[in-house]
Amino acid sequence: MASEIRVNKIENRSGLGTVTFADTGVDLAGIVTATTFSGSGASLTDLPAASLTGTVADARFPATLPATSAANLTNVPAANVVGVHTSLTVTNATTTGTAVVGGGVTISESGIEASGIGITCANINGTQIGGRRNLIINGAMNVAQRGTSSTTSNDYAVDRFIHNFQGTDEAPTFAQVDVGSSDLPFTKGLTKAIKITNGNQTSGAGSGDRIRLETKLEAQNIRNSGWNYTSSSSFITLSFYVKSSVAQNFYGRLLSNDGTAQSYIFETGSLTADTWTKITKTVPGNSNITINNDNGIGLIFNITMFGGTDQTGTVTLNQWAAFSGSTRSPDYTSTWYETNDATFEITGVQLEVGSQATPFEHRSFGEELALCLRYYETSYPSGYSAGHNFNDVYPFNTSKPVAQNYIASDDTLTAVSYPFMVNKRASPTVTIYSAKDGASGNGFGYKGTGGTALNIGLNVIQTREQQMMLGTSLGAVNQATEMYFHYTASSEL
Repeated sequence: MASEIRVNKIENRSGLGTVTFADTGVDLAGIVTATTFSGSGASLTDLPAASLTGTVADARFPATLPATSAANLTNVPAANVVGVHTSLTVTNATTTGTAVVGGGVTISESGIEASGIGITCANINGTQIGGRRNLIINGAMNVAQRGTSSTTSNDYAVDRFIHNFQGTDEAPTFAQVDVGSSDLPFTKGLTKAIKITNGNQTSGAGSGDRIRLETKLEAQNIRNSGWNYTSSSSFITLSFYVKSSVAQNFYGRLLSNDGTAQSYIFETGSLTADTWTKITKTVPGNSNITINNDNGIGLIFNITMFGGTDQTGTVTLNQWAAFSGSTRSPDYTSTWYETNDATFEITGVQLEVGSQATPFEHRSFGEELALCLRYYETSYPSGYSAGHNFNDVYPFNTSKPVAQNYIASDDTLTAVSYPFMVNKRASPTVTIYSAKDGASGNGFGYKGTGGTALNIGLNVIQTREQQMMLGTSLGAVNQATEMYFHYTASSEL
């Protein structure tokens, strides 16, 4: 027979827990430990959150959450930030797709597309939004007024870029060349380059040997460019494309000219042979730089193929320092210089205000030519160098010279003024050449009535930025002649 104990209440002797039996059920006070629990938990209330562990199959918030601040929420996964946010500030956000702002702006890896009003921008690359960016003239190597090839030192194969060399056994050749259609610069719209072909330097690399190329920038153009050249937090950026047939490191520099000259020397890094490489150098200002507001030299950009040890030594790269003629660069590797017919090509030279290199600024040929004419002008047809012997006579269909009438009305001497195409940087050096055979200091004309055609002395009496005055002696009063000639006018820095 089963036993029964009937009680209304069981109390622990310590008083910490009781079990009370009533008609409605069992009330427990204190801690209840059970291995399992079965039955409905619908009426369980006031369960501490810490006591809910494992998987709760259907834990529900109210249908409408009460308003509350999310100010202290952190580490919210991006996937959970959905819906419309009237004011959302995001720091250091990264998206692998596109971000759409309103209905008009799409931001993606390829750039920013804006429709409607567009984008309001205070500046681009830290400088003006419009206008010319490139301070270099003829950086695309398109203009070559003097001819397209030279083996003479201190000459120009393309406008504004002077080359010089010394100590060579065989003169290098500097020439304007076409860029290959599959080459990197061509894909950027650059179709011309200047190419230096080394001679055969049979005696090796001498201490006084050198080959280099440079362009000089007018001071007032740098002074008024927007570059705060005395501040280390204001920058200019130099960029260009270069190719060498020999894998080697080369050196270049920027050089200020006014005051105590300052030099900023840099390297290209070791170039891969026969491969076009874009070089970019961001250059800060420096408190020691002086640039006058005039038409003299402000900055010089120089790239050197080889420099002998009498002008090299220990220098610190990528910082401004006082110029030293005896340490223009670190010591050069002589591999390129000692390789017969080694080549070096450069194009797309750009110098701009700001800390970023932007794509090369293309200008029309007419624009670039007009900029070049400020420094050099010639009357010769394209492709002909000064002093060319056309062996041409009237009507001079090949040489296409300047024609002027000279009349000695009351004296044997007469003079005529002739305007330049573009005002020059300064009063230029003018040289006159005969239209027939290129003889310097002569025009070609007919002296006197029924006279014989011959070269006649034609002198430069006066020059200024706008024009030149030429004069000749006709030998008798009331004599007249037509004079045919070519000229060059140089006002290079």
